[in-house]
Amino acid sequence: MSADGLRRAAVESVSGLPRTFWWLWTSTLVNRLGAFVATFLAMYLTVDRGYSATYAGLVAALHGLGGVVSSVGAGVLTDRLGRRPTLLVSQLGTAFSVALLGFVEHPAAIAAVAFAVGMASNGSRPAVQAMIADIVAPKDRVRAFSLNYWAINLGFAVSASAAGLIAEHGYLLLFLGEAALTLVCAVLVFVKLPESRPGGGPVRTARGAVADGPRVSMGTVLRDGPFMAVVGLGFLVATLFMQAYVALPVDMAAKGLSSSDYGLAIAVNGLLIVVLQIPVTRLIEHRDPARLLVLSSLLAGYGFGLTAFAGSVGMYVLAICVWTLGEILNSPVQMGLVARLSPAHGRGRYQGMHTLSWSVAALVAPLAGGAVLDHWGSAVLWALTAGVGTVAALGYGVLMRRTAAREDGGDGAPAAGPVTGPKASPVTDPEAVPVTDPEAGPEAAASPARAAG
Repeated sequence: MSADGLRRAAVESVSGLPRTFWWLWTSTLVNRLGAFVATFLAMYLTVDRGYSATYAGLVAALHGLGGVVSSVGAGVLTDRLGRRPTLLVSQLGTAFSVALLGFVEHPAAIAAVAFAVGMASNGSRPAVQAMIADIVAPKDRVRAFSLNYWAINLGFAVSASAAGLIAEHGYLLLFLGEAALTLVCAVLVFVKLPESRPGGGPVRTARGAVADGPRVSMGTVLRDGPFMAVVGLGFLVATLFMQAYVALPVDMAAKGLSSSDYGLAIAVNGLLIVVLQIPVTRLIEHRDPARLLVLSSLLAGYGFGLTAFAGSVGMYVLAICVWTLGEILNSPVQMGLVARLSPAHGRGRYQGMHTLSWSVAALVAPLAGGAVLDHWGSAVLWALTAGVGTVAALGYGVLMRRTAAREDGGDGAPAAGPVTGPKASPVTDPEAVPVTDPEAGPEAAASPARAAG
C-alpha cells in the first residue's frame, strides 16, 4: 500500500467518532500508561519485601478476587449513579489504594489493600464500556471498541517497559507513579466527560411502538438467555488467553527456556496488537460477527494447541502469533456484540456481567492450567485448549444461527440481538432506541439495520 493509501486508511479509522469518545480514549490510555503495580506486584513482594512465592500468589489472587467482586457492583452503579460518577469513584479509589499499598508492611494489611486495589481498578470497566455504547453510533461501535482496546495495549506496552526502569530506583515510585497518573485520568473524566447515561421515560422502537422506560435488574440480565450464552462463551475464550501468563511461562521453563526468552516471546503479543489491531478492524468491522467469533475461537484454541509442539523460542512465537490474531478479532467483535445485546437503560449491568466473566476466568484459568500441568503434563493442557476453542466456536455458530432465525425482519442481515418474537419488549429489543439516548440521532433513527451495527 502506498503512503497516501496508508494515510487515508488511518484517517478513515479514526474519523466519524464523537469528540467525547476521544477524551474517553485518552483517559484509557493515560490510565494504562500508569498500570505499573499489577504487572510487578509479585516481583515487589518476593524481591523487595522478601515474601514467599506462595504469599505473592495469594496476594495476586486476592487482587483478582477484588475485581470479581466489583464487576457486578460497578455495573449496577453505572446504571444507577451514572457512568461519570462511577468512573470518578473507581479512579479516585484506585489512586488512594495504590499509593497506600506502597507504604503498608504487615502481610495482612498488604493482602487487604491489594484486594481493595483490585476492586477499585476493575470498577471502571463497565462504566467505560457502557459509555462507549452510549456515545458511539451502533455502526461504529466495533471500531470504537477496537480503538479503545488498542489504547489499552499500547499503554500496557509502554508502562511495562517503563516500570522496569522505574523499579530500579525503588518500588515506591511505581506505586506513587500509578496513583499520580490515575489522578490525571480522574481529572480528565471530571473536566472533559459529560454524563452519557440515557434518561428514563419513553422508548421508541424501530417498529414504531412507544413504551415506558425499561427497568433492568440483575435478574433481567440473568434471564436473558442469549446474552448469558455470549457471556459463557466469552468466559471459555478468556480462559484460553489467560494461559499465556501462568501455564505458558511454566511450560517454557520446563523445556529449558529462560525468563528472558518468555519476555521476548510474549512481547510479540503486544507488538502485534499495537501494529495490527486498527488495520484488521478496518477489514472486519462490517462483516458477519458470527463468522468472526467462530474464527477467533478457533485461532485462540489451536494457537495455544500449537504450543504442544514448541521447543524453541521461534516455535513459541509462531504459536503466540496465531492466538494473538484470535485475540485481535475477538475483543472488538465480542464487545460490539455485548453492547448490541444490552438495553440502553441496563448497559452498566450487562457490561458488568461481561466483565465478571473475564475476572472469573483470570482466577480459574491459572488454577486449572496449573493443576493440569502438575497431574497430566503440558501435552494434555494444550490439547485441552484446542478442545475448548472448538467448543466455543461451535457454541458461537449455534447461538448466532438461532438468533438470526428468531430475528423479526427477514432482510438477511446478521442478527442484532436476542429478539423473542414480533412483540419483543423494549428491554430485549436491540432496535429499541430511548428518546434521550445520545445515539438516537438522525442516522440511527433512519435505518434500523444500520442502528443494529
